[in-house]
Amino acid sequence: MEGLVRSQISPIGAHYKQQHSVFIPKFSLKLRTNLCRGRVGMMKHSKSFNSVAASVQPLEASALGRSENTLPSKEVLQLWRTADAVCFDVDSTVCVDEGIDELAEFCGAGKAVAEWTARAMGGSVPFEEALAARLSLFKPSLSQVQDFLEKRPPRLSPGIDELVKKLKANNKNVFLISGGFRHMINPIASVLGIPPENIFANQLLFKSSGEFLGFDANEPTSRSGGKAAAVQQIRKAQAYKVLAMIGDGATDLEARQPGGADLFICYGGVQLREAVAAKADWLVLNFKDLISSLD
Repeated sequence: MEGLVRSQISPIGAHYKQQHSVFIPKFSLKLRTNLCRGRVGMMKHSKSFNSVAASVQPLEASALGRSENTLPSKEVLQLWRTADAVCFDVDSTVCVDEGIDELAEFCGAGKAVAEWTARAMGGSVPFEEALAARLSLFKPSLSQVQDFLEKRPPRLSPGIDELVKKLKANNKNVFLISGGFRHMINPIASVLGIPPENIFANQLLFKSSGEFLGFDANEPTSRSGGKAAAVQQIRKAQAYKVLAMIGDGATDLEARQPGGADLFICYGGVQLREAVAAKADWLVLNFKDLISSLD
């Protein structure tokens, strides 16, 4: 029987310098190998990330065209200010990167995978179909994922670290809900001070040899409606009175439904998806708008 490897990133504290975007510090890769019923644990430490400064600016207001929801109503502002939990999408929201696209480009299949990502985020194909199709185009090995994370660390969107700090100062719990992979998300969560139990994301699976095997289909975020299910799970478990969801894609918008998010804020500072933005309660291009509204 083939061995199965589920890998996790365990972040290591490091100092970093914020410019227009924030780079994630070095990490260690912890492997749990399941051979039949036995477990063998091993730790491999990476070299520290080589951070290269990048200029990332939110889109300008002129990019919005005729969107009318950039100014929130009194009701929307009240929901935002009274929310006791805030859930963030990660790719193109918390980070300026679209993780799977970046990994695919690194592995030589960037264009084809990016096309699938656009379709998935626009809601034209079921998410689980798009996820499987994208991974099948380049089948990343464990060593490729390790190498990618060392050479191309994720970059935080401008202002997200300040926003998360502000939310915490206002006694609001913060969650990350992503159709991306824990390998990229765990280091990000560490920098933002978000505990592992507040992360809902997908898990890549590898054979004991490190060869790509697939992804864990049991994760709710691996399929359409998964983010909505995760939000409902969070709300039910914690009995939150008001919950907000912030993201850029159709799967984020799905979270706003009875028993789920009361408020959906579309962040268009990286990718402005017009079909999603049009249905949002509030469209923002810069996290500063959300920060100032909490004062």
